[in-house]
Amino acid sequence: MLFKQIVSTEAAKTTLLIRLMVGAVFLSEGIQKFLFPDKLGAGRFAKIGLPYPDFLGPFVGSFEIICGTLVLIGLLTRLASIPLLIIMLVALATTKSEVLAEDGFWEMMHGSRTDWAMLLGGIFLLIHGGGRWSVDLKLNG
Repeated sequence: MLFKQIVSTEAAKTTLLIRLMVGAVFLSEGIQKFLFPDKLGAGRFAKIGLPYPDFLGPFVGSFEIICGTLVLIGLLTRLASIPLLIIMLVALATTKSEVLAEDGFWEMMHGSRTDWAMLLGGIFLLIHGGGRWSVDLKLNG
């Protein structure tokens, strides 16, 4: 019963667009944390003051790759969106609060437009599931 709830989805065709956007961005960002660790992985985490950056960089990158891929194919979409939502909330809290304090509200909003798109896209997928062209729909049917 719980598995059926996790893979349940509406058969909307347009959900594919949200899955492609969210999945591709997270997959790409996760890969880049390994390709450019000093700039986008552990080095970035150290710069913003997160603890254990040498652990967190690859840890977060791995979740972005795995969950981004699951979202792209629509497998366990609801479940995969949860870690991505957590990543986005932490990203907003750690990187955008400083911009808000130093440069103001509108600069923070400008700098966080992708963060908000990923956060809202993840919430959409958590609510609606993978949609018509997803593995979830096949597993549920």
